[in-house]
Amino acid sequence: MLRLLSALTLGLALWLPSDVRAEAPPLDAAYVPPRGAWAECPPSECGFDAAKLAEAVAWVQTQENPAPRDQTAAWVRSFGQREPWFGGILGPMAPRGPVSGVVIHRGRVLAQFGEPGRVDMSHSITKSALSAVVGLAWQDGRIDPDAPVAAAMPPGVDLFADAKNASITWEHLLRQTSDWQGTLWGRPDWADRPVGDTPEDWPKAPRAAPGTVYEYNDVRINVLALAALHVHREPLPVVFRERIMDPIGASSRWRWEGYRNSWLALDGRRVQSVSGGGHWGGGLFIDSWDLARFGLLYLRDGRWGDRQLVDPAWIARSRTPGTASPAYGYANWFLNTGRKTLPSMPESTVYFVGNGMNAVVIDREHDLVVVARWIDGDPALDGFLKRLLAARNPAP
Repeated sequence: MLRLLSALTLGLALWLPSDVRAEAPPLDAAYVPPRGAWAECPPSECGFDAAKLAEAVAWVQTQENPAPRDQTAAWVRSFGQREPWFGGILGPMAPRGPVSGVVIHRGRVLAQFGEPGRVDMSHSITKSALSAVVGLAWQDGRIDPDAPVAAAMPPGVDLFADAKNASITWEHLLRQTSDWQGTLWGRPDWADRPVGDTPEDWPKAPRAAPGTVYEYNDVRINVLALAALHVHREPLPVVFRERIMDPIGASSRWRWEGYRNSWLALDGRRVQSVSGGGHWGGGLFIDSWDLARFGLLYLRDGRWGDRQLVDPAWIARSRTPGTASPAYGYANWFLNTGRKTLPSMPESTVYFVGNGMNAVVIDREHDLVVVARWIDGDPALDGFLKRLLAARNPAP
């Protein structure tokens, strides 16, 4: 115990580089960190037992995902074993780091572990960035979530021209209930987690009416990304940077990648349509600190300081359970409906999840944002969160 407490005390002194420390305002303020600075939240001042907090951090670092750190090798062992290759990986991949993350309480750094400053793939957390960008299109009056996506597409774009796809709405794509049928960037819709016993069965999977069946599918998410690009008329990483990441003080080190074959001509420019995850490479490459800022934005209901960046009405839609999947809101908003996935957390908890696993947990009840990366699935995530909450000192 003394060794753990000493390690935590040392960590408090060395948590952050000298250029990312800040003097904290009163603890009851709706604090958001300025660019390049994070105020610390010493456990004793923030209602946590330092020794128990150290135990929680030490425990989660024993819960590393056993898959290879090389993300290409991990893909070959997982998706590559049960999906058609069609030329294999299409976008950039990168080796990952160790179990890493940060714990933010009241906007301040309560704990950090591993290599939180390391830029790694975030996999499907990219979908949460995509949802944010689609929400900005709604804020700008460019789309109606309940209207067919086809109505917002410019002439010559045939993503939704087929009768099967014509009735698909933005809502369907965001909730992953569209059952969009077709091929994009060389991948047919059925190529993602194909259904059937043999390759001959895969293209014959039963079809469903849009909005009726939830199916996690990256081809269809990439359709959403391309549709959003046609609406914004700007590369989605540019929109995300200018409207979200720069205002919340994120670093300049993150990047959002597409595929080598996902380039198109747009208004006289050559533009890449980015992917909604790392399934075939690409997606959002980002460190834990920037993910924590992104999570804190939603903990603060889309407001950062004196600026309302994301409309609370869009956040309310994003966190509303879908009829086809009560545990899923918009992409990639996982909900703790019935406390089935994260039994240690309040039902109001939402979390963004990516393969590996990467997680950004938003707990409004306890004013917590937790970033945990490269841990061994939902049980490890819940075990860490359970230990974090157990580290809280009882209310006086």
